[in-house]
Amino acid sequence: MARRRTWSRVFRIQRVLVKYGLDDIIRETHYLRPLRFMFVVFPRRVDRSTSLGKRIRLALQELGPIFVKFGQAISTRRDLLPRDIADELAKLQDEVPPFPADEALRIIEAAYGRPVDDVFERFDREPLAAASIAQVHSARIAGGAEVIVKILRPGVEERIDEDLDVLRRFARLAERYWHLGKRLKPVEVVAEYEHTILDELDLMREAANAAQLKRNFMDSELLVVPEVYWDYCRPEVMVQERIFGTQISDMDALVAAGTNIKALAENGVEIFFTQVFRHNFFHADMHPGNIFVITSDPKRPKYAAVDFGIVGTLSPEDQHYLAENFLAFFDRDYHRIAQLHLDSGWVPEGTRVDQLESAVRTVCEPIFNKPLIEISFAQVLMRLFRVAQRFDVEIQPQMILLHKTLFNIEGLGRQLYPELDLWETAYPVLKKWMRERVGPEAVIRDVREGLPHIREALRDLPAALRHFSEQGARGSLAVSVDVQARELRELKAELERQRRQRLWLALAGVGAVIATLFVVAA
Repeated sequence: MARRRTWSRVFRIQRVLVKYGLDDIIRETHYLRPLRFMFVVFPRRVDRSTSLGKRIRLALQELGPIFVKFGQAISTRRDLLPRDIADELAKLQDEVPPFPADEALRIIEAAYGRPVDDVFERFDREPLAAASIAQVHSARIAGGAEVIVKILRPGVEERIDEDLDVLRRFARLAERYWHLGKRLKPVEVVAEYEHTILDELDLMREAANAAQLKRNFMDSELLVVPEVYWDYCRPEVMVQERIFGTQISDMDALVAAGTNIKALAENGVEIFFTQVFRHNFFHADMHPGNIFVITSDPKRPKYAAVDFGIVGTLSPEDQHYLAENFLAFFDRDYHRIAQLHLDSGWVPEGTRVDQLESAVRTVCEPIFNKPLIEISFAQVLMRLFRVAQRFDVEIQPQMILLHKTLFNIEGLGRQLYPELDLWETAYPVLKKWMRERVGPEAVIRDVREGLPHIREALRDLPAALRHFSEQGARGSLAVSVDVQARELRELKAELERQRRQRLWLALAGVGAVIATLFVVAA
């Protein structure tokens, strides 16, 4: 049954491609080429005189949420796309066709168990915006607060499940037959993406993400996060404060308001590094439809973020690891970057430090002291990818979310303030964070936080010594030590494997410096 459903979905994808005159995709895709007969069975319905960008946008919209999100991700890469295609794909950010108001009312009334007019003082039937997963309506709640009501699209779970099934099958074929399949782990990549997109289908989770981000920036003058109204939130409906601001992509309006664009870009650097390093909680769906600017004081503009369905975190070890590499990168200390990896076992044993140093220098040196407008992050990522191949590093599927975020950020940065001096802006922010992590106050804090554990360990020490002595008296100590030694060897092997894999995180981190320092990741 599942197999039949998958092939039915593949068949529908082909039909949509033909419908919008995108036949070349079928001709060039070996897996789909047997279905060329559809050129005759399903003739084109959209004249090819219609712009290619519009045909691609319409096809992605018809194919559903996963394809729309792909279009959103690449719409910010105006350096990689022709202008007409980028302009059309940008419409996917908040101009996806809405579902009918009657459906929205039905979902709301089912969620609350009462008529919509009993829930809200005012509910606007006309959607404010529509996206691939949900759409939003403006409303007013008791007490007069203006809010937005986010509602999941009807049937979106089933549609996403179908597309994920198709992606899984393609991934398994790629892993089995593609010469790079084993190293790129397409099955794990799809599994990671599945986890991410399924999280977006629970609006209670999104509300919790918004509340956490707001708490993190409670005292900040840089970022505004809307208030969540928990009494109105359900898994399929979320209600939060309405943000009134200028969309970040509307440069004409920002300039007309006298906005300090340079300050806005520099603030974005601080916001991003604050999220990633200080809070360890960052917004990871930063297309222009999700970012607004409040210009009530145009000389001190504030960012405002919406749509918190996708967030990212790093482990404390990865945070410190990336920070060390960032600082070495800012100092152009490529030998230190290479030595960090060798000392930590993050590259294969026997790797020469001078070879790794040379590889990193070759990628990074050409971009120093250049403004964003002169840097192609896509090319840098490809070169870093080749470095990873050379040193036999496995790609980590969890990095897909980071890469998606980086591409969004770079696209926004180019649009916002391409003359930004990345190095001058980012270095002091990261330096301050490192001082907070390793300075005297940090040492005192770590000792204070560790005292309860030390006290517990000292309390258990006599019992542990007594147990050790009894084992020795019974002659079972040698067996126990042998078993534990074997377990320690297995643990050590697993840790070594994980450390080797972190080289890809390092290379992505070096690339991240290029892309993340110029717009808010909020």
